[in-house]
Amino acid sequence: MDHADIEMTAPALETHGLTVRFGNFTALDRVDLAVAAGARHALIGPNGAGKTTLVHALTGSIAPTAGAIRIGGVDFTRLPERKRVRGGLVRTYQISQLFRTLSARDNVALAILERENKTRSFWTRAWKEKRVMDEADENLAFVNLLAAADTPVHLLPYGSQRLMEIAIALATRPRVLLLDEPAAGIPAAQSEAVFARIHALPKELTLIFVEHDMNLVFRFADRISVLVAGRLLNEGTPAEISADERVREVYLGQSACHAAA
Repeated sequence: MDHADIEMTAPALETHGLTVRFGNFTALDRVDLAVAAGARHALIGPNGAGKTTLVHALTGSIAPTAGAIRIGGVDFTRLPERKRVRGGLVRTYQISQLFRTLSARDNVALAILERENKTRSFWTRAWKEKRVMDEADENLAFVNLLAAADTPVHLLPYGSQRLMEIAIALATRPRVLLLDEPAAGIPAAQSEAVFARIHALPKELTLIFVEHDMNLVFRFADRISVLVAGRLLNEGTPAEISADERVREVYLGQSACHAAA
């Protein structure tokens, strides 16, 4: 069976026994995940549960102590971060990671050129390439920021900067997109706008997002995994998670679960 056949039958993302230890501390303990292609899959859990460590391990910024990571059935466990991105596994960050003095368009253009392994040309000729700039504008239009294309990023409201990260992620043409608290640090009205754009992403794109706002989680996720103390406590539909007494006890609370029901 070749890679194309594997990718047609395998989950978009899966982990087997994924473990991360820092000395004597176990941050992730034998986590098994299987995320279907096109899923909207949320990762939730109390502070210190291991959510961000899991994202770091998936994207290659932390090397797992044990276990395996596969994307479309292909082993990504030991790949460096850049090769994971080029293999279709892309993330956004809890804290915005942008070139703040460059324009919104130039930030997205850089992502396109990185995808094409042409970043060295950015300062010499990329701004002359209509194809690159047109694609950058398409991605900005998707997140409703085309009007701000020439604006330096540091002048954009923080909510718009979070939308910028989605535009940049799209420019890499991901198969699996990891969103690390995409609504963190922005007012409720702006978080709704961010998640509206997330909801509008192509259905074939697999989304995995870490989020603390349970209203957003239960509105936008079709599957939820609950991490507690580095272990996977439960995984299921929003209705199944809200009905789980263990989840009520350790994380959601009765009021949140009633709101989700």
